[in-house]
Amino acid sequence: MHYKSQINDLGSGAKSFAVTLPDVTAENLRGVWKTIAEFGSFNFAVPSEFGGSGRTAQEFCSHFLGFGEGCRDNGLAMAVISQIWTLQKPLIRFGSSQVKAAYLPKLLAGETLGAFALTELEAGSDALALRTRADRVDGGYVLNGSKAFVGMGPNCDIAIVFAQTDPGKGRWGLSAFVVHAGDKGFVRHPAQGKLGLNSVPLGELEFRDCRISEDRRLGPEGAGAAIIQTTLDWERCFILTSQVGAMRRQLAECTDFAAARNLFGQSISEFQSVANRIADMRVRLETCELMLERAADLYDAKKPLTQFAAMANLHISEAFLSSSLDALRTHGGRGYLAGASTEQDARDALGGVIYSGTSDIQRQIIAKMEIGQRSRPNKLGDSTNG
Repeated sequence: MHYKSQINDLGSGAKSFAVTLPDVTAENLRGVWKTIAEFGSFNFAVPSEFGGSGRTAQEFCSHFLGFGEGCRDNGLAMAVISQIWTLQKPLIRFGSSQVKAAYLPKLLAGETLGAFALTELEAGSDALALRTRADRVDGGYVLNGSKAFVGMGPNCDIAIVFAQTDPGKGRWGLSAFVVHAGDKGFVRHPAQGKLGLNSVPLGELEFRDCRISEDRRLGPEGAGAAIIQTTLDWERCFILTSQVGAMRRQLAECTDFAAARNLFGQSISEFQSVANRIADMRVRLETCELMLERAADLYDAKKPLTQFAAMANLHISEAFLSSSLDALRTHGGRGYLAGASTEQDARDALGGVIYSGTSDIQRQIIAKMEIGQRSRPNKLGDSTNG
């Protein structure tokens, strides 16, 4: 009941606000970003001592379920959530007091756009195969390499970048750094076209003898793998919260359309195939909301997240894709037209089974940990949440 009451209180306000947001373009992205910050969306899940609202993960989910239901731009909603869990939270958890003071206020105010630069074209999902190097020099490091498929990359003011500081140490040879758009040798390549989530610019970042000071390293040298795992756990738990909100909208619209649409002398909602799709959409929505509630409970209780994070990301991403296709089928030819919300949702949903680790990677994590639990109790590599 606590979870449902939070949806009613926080979610309804976020929904009403998100409905008013304009379509995002390259020209108005920063203005919309600032408007969202002024509403307070970036403050969720950020402790009050760092300028946030100190909300719980349960309250975060309530807010962004409503935000996703009201905002038809799935890319914008996802980008806002990503900014919280892959920029703000790592800075809070791993950054020095100097780093927190330098970056958090502007991120919370919507004045700074950030990017999480992990993926490389050849490494893909294998983080230990990163080729970007950070070589030590007097007072800092020199970065060389490139990152691919970076959300907000073409527009970012700062980026958290992962690089090899000692390749011979394997996972202990990775480190994380904060790079500024104005740093010499840091190149933001133009946005690349993609199938969906088109309001979120995606592109490549390149580092050509990019020198940064040592105080912009997150955590100790060699902590990069731990930062990656912790951040991905957070992201996988919550990145799709707004898309569960979109599933609420999809279900309502499909139900209304099916009830009003008449063929062969009856409402199409009376056709078993249509009714079955609506039933499946309802079941998916319910299970996704329950998984978000469970993820928030684990996070708020500071319990390990890794396996459940993979389960949540796998289930919700696949559910949103299935429901988006069911919504399109229910609307028929209308739903297939360019610009229809059903058409946009279907394109956007395809991205969910790829980012934060593909569905195949999520299944691999789940299975590996399940087997490990049975063969080696209490010796899992689950990240510590806290």
